[in-house]
Amino acid sequence: MPAPKNQFKAALRQGGRPQIGLWLNTGEPLLAELAGTAGYDWLVIDGEHGPNDLRSIMTQLQALSASPAEAVVRPPMGETWMIKQLLDIGARTLLVPMVDSAEQARALVRAVRYPPHGIRGVGAAVARASAFNTIPDYADTAADEICLLVQAETRAAIADLENIAAVDGIDGIFIGPADLSADMGYIGRIEAPEVQEVIEKAIGTITAAGKAAGILTFNEALNLRYIDLGARFVAVGSDVAEFAGALRSLAARYGRGTPGGGGSSGY
Repeated sequence: MPAPKNQFKAALRQGGRPQIGLWLNTGEPLLAELAGTAGYDWLVIDGEHGPNDLRSIMTQLQALSASPAEAVVRPPMGETWMIKQLLDIGARTLLVPMVDSAEQARALVRAVRYPPHGIRGVGAAVARASAFNTIPDYADTAADEICLLVQAETRAAIADLENIAAVDGIDGIFIGPADLSADMGYIGRIEAPEVQEVIEKAIGTITAAGKAAGILTFNEALNLRYIDLGARFVAVGSDVAEFAGALRSLAARYGRGTPGGGGSSGY
């Protein structure tokens, strides 16, 4: 019996309907479970900017196990030991931040694959990944269903984007507009024409290489624009932002509450 089919990975390869996602930043499994019933195609359990550790990520994976939405785990960084642990607890789609070069991308591909094609430690037989050794062919088939997404969010990444997109084993490249705009000198201003020009060109570069382009903003007009340009996986908000907005709106209707803060309109 092979590893379960990763329908999200298959959808990215097939193209067609864009995959719409949501960020999970609270670290709370109940909110993750709720989001899993809302109709999104993918949900990011955020270990970079969310209050998460290995166990809280695992509880959210468990909460989403019955959801049709794909659980995408973002580690704080692309460390081999960290990736090994995330894969063993059952993550099968990873979104790795701050990938600036094709060399980094190739190292990440090796980190998610077992020898002789990679360096992933062999230990999933005693972990969630293999359903505790009830998937007998897991080790032989795991790589086929692991979806590896990397984030291009610096000028260095944009400069090497064609080479990153050419790396075999990279399934998609996610443009991080907040960090990219900051690195370009436009912090908090992803809508700046200079930033938008780079983002739109990057989406074209990624799609021309046959890879899936992804992005997140809290701006609906921009998200629809990116979908029109060919982005295949687009996140449109976060649990924190949506929850905070709903609570503030309710309080405001009764003359209470505080105004929402400013800040970045995307990751």
